[in-house]
This record gives sequence, structure tokens and C-alpha cells, in this order.
Amino acid sequence: MSRTARDVVFVDGVRTPFGKSGKGLYAETRADDLIVRVIRELMRRNPGLPPERVDEVAIAATTQIGDQGLTLGRTAAILAGLPRSVPGYSIDRMCAGALTAATTAGAGISFGAYDVVIAGGVEHMGRHPMGEGVDPNPRIISEKLVDPSALVMGNTAENLHDRYPTITKERADAYAVRSQEKVAKAYADGKIQPDLVETLVRSAEKGFGLATQDEPPRPGTTMESLAGLKTPFRAHGNVTPGNAAGLNDGATGTLLMAEEVAEELGLDAKMRLVDFSFTGVEPEVMGVGPVPATEKLLARQGIGMDDIGLIEINEAFAVQVLAFLEHFGIADDDARVNPWGGAIAIGHPLASSGGRLMMQLARQFAERPDVRYGITTMCVGLGMGGTILWENTNYEGGK
Repeated sequence: MSRTARDVVFVDGVRTPFGKSGKGLYAETRADDLIVRVIRELMRRNPGLPPERVDEVAIAATTQIGDQGLTLGRTAAILAGLPRSVPGYSIDRMCAGALTAATTAGAGISFGAYDVVIAGGVEHMGRHPMGEGVDPNPRIISEKLVDPSALVMGNTAENLHDRYPTITKERADAYAVRSQEKVAKAYADGKIQPDLVETLVRSAEKGFGLATQDEPPRPGTTMESLAGLKTPFRAHGNVTPGNAAGLNDGATGTLLMAEEVAEELGLDAKMRLVDFSFTGVEPEVMGVGPVPATEKLLARQGIGMDDIGLIEINEAFAVQVLAFLEHFGIADDDARVNPWGGAIAIGHPLASSGGRLMMQLARQFAERPDVRYGITTMCVGLGMGGTILWENTNYEGGK
């Protein structure tokens, strides 16, 4: 009898371009076909990995019905052509689904139960709006366990503005403009494209085509263009479609394995999983979740925010990011934060977004051997936050 603890590394990641929900890129494409495309591409890009060496497929979705249901990790593995011996399962932690897939499956690697896992997420908000088919227990409201606003994410963002009165609409809009600008520059510099896989799309009207780049970005966004947008969650409020992520469709997948297995297979370990933390907060201000999750993780590791050289934080709402930055004394335009922009521009297909954060951090690590540590962090619906601490395997010293 023996127990083991092994280092877990991120080897590769790939995602579909993100689409706009409704009449966007994937209006007539199944959600499970999106994640199947991602799994197949991960295997294609890593020919040194025998398919039978994959020990688990963990796939997250927030709305687990229809083509996002039926134990998605297992069905997607079968559809992607992995051996029948490869098991799979589904995960739901709302927006942090892919993060949780990585930490759950990664913990299995560290424990010695797995050598290689595929962890990812998919969300087709056009086919399955968040909350479709759910039946919240009436006691949640009748017994005042949470405020009714906790069930509407936009309302929780307005509540967060109340908690942080220094975060004005203008400040949130300015952050949103920078996100759009950074994504446009990252595309122009070819930073984002390596993570994308061309994805077949179908339209009864237009026929077949290929999705090759993200659909949501709005290059040229200005403060003036955002100023007049409506505030749908509160009259004369602060949250608008311009300073929040939209409703999106897309899938992400990551390849994680034990570090010695990556060496055995001749695969490049891009970053090392150091630690992770999930925590709960008041559901009415779910956007503050990354703050205690990150505090808990940093305290356990005995390091501070000054030790973190790169921060990939999901931009569900600008106010949620700004609350995190304000708490830790980080400037709104700190170069460590989302260097290539974020979800306000690229989109936020709920359970899949954590995979994008990991991919972008890994590529930034490759360009920054002077940076040792980075985090991927996000707020989570119903009042949670999640943070993963990663170490750069390319680290060559310095801060």
C-alpha cells in the first residue's frame, strides 16, 4: 500500500472561437459537437500522447440538459473517438466549471489515480440560457436565505457597485474600453489565434462554413459609445452591455498530466499547478468571490500579491474585476492583469471560460521567463470564487 503526491502540469489547451448567442456563429451547432471538436484537436496537436493513456475526461457545463447533458465528459470522449476504456464525467460549478474540472482532475493526478486527463467546459447559451429548466426551491426566497437579486447575475453586479461606491460607471466603462483595445492588439499581434481551432458551423440559410475567430469583440469601442447604453438591471444603474460580458457559445479543453509523464512522452510542460482555492461569499455580491479565494490561497502559500507576476481574471463584469483590483491595491491598468484583454471583449461562455484563462496564462508564461507565478481567478454564480496558482516552468529568475 502506498500513497503518492506528484507535480501536475498544464501541457496544452485549445478552444473553439467564441460566438454570440442567439443568431451567432453556433446558432445551428450542437454544444456537444463543440467540445468534441476541442478534444479531437487536443489529440491531433499532441501525437506523442497515445489515446489509451488518457485516464479521464472531465467536462463542465452550467446548464446540463439537452446536448449539454448525459454525462457530457463520457459522451464527448466516445464521440471524439477516444478508446471506450476512457471514462468521463460532468461538472457544474457555473462559471468556474472548467477551473473545477482542472482542479478536480488535477488532484487525481497528484494523488496518483490518473496520469493524463482532459479537462474543459462548454456552454451554448443560445440553445440553453443560464437557468433553463431549473426549479429553485421556494424556501430560498421565502425563508430569505438569499436576496432575490442573487439569482440574477446583473443584479449582483449592481449590488457590488453599491458595496464599492468608488467604482463608478465611468471607471467600469474605461476598464471595458481597455479590454477591447487589448484584445484587438492581441489579435493583431497573433497572440490569441494559436489557441483557436477552426470549427465547422452550419446555417440552413447560408450552408456550411468555418468559425475561425471570436465573434464578440467590438474593436473601436470608445467611452462615448458606451456612455449612452441602457442599464437593464437597474434604472440609472452602472452595469451595461458594454461593461459586462455578453451571452456566448463556445468550448475549451486542456491537457493536464503528471510532470514525469509529460517528460516520458516528450511533451512540453508549460506551467505547473501549485495550489487552488474555492470559497463562498454572499450570493447577492457573487462578484467579490475572487477576493477571499485568492486571499486564502496566498495565505496558505505564504506569499503576497507582489509575488504574482500575471493575473488572468475573468471579466464577467467590469465592477467585479475592479473590486478585486481595489481590494489588493492594484491599479486599474496594471500590466499584469489580463494583458491580452478578457471576457468583456472575447466573451464568456460560462463553464468554458476557465479554460481560456489557463491557455492565455500558459502562453504569457512562455513569453515571460522572468515571471514565476500567475493566477487564474473568477467569480462564480450563487456566491463563490475560485483561484488557481500556477508556476511558470520557463522561469529563469527575477521577480
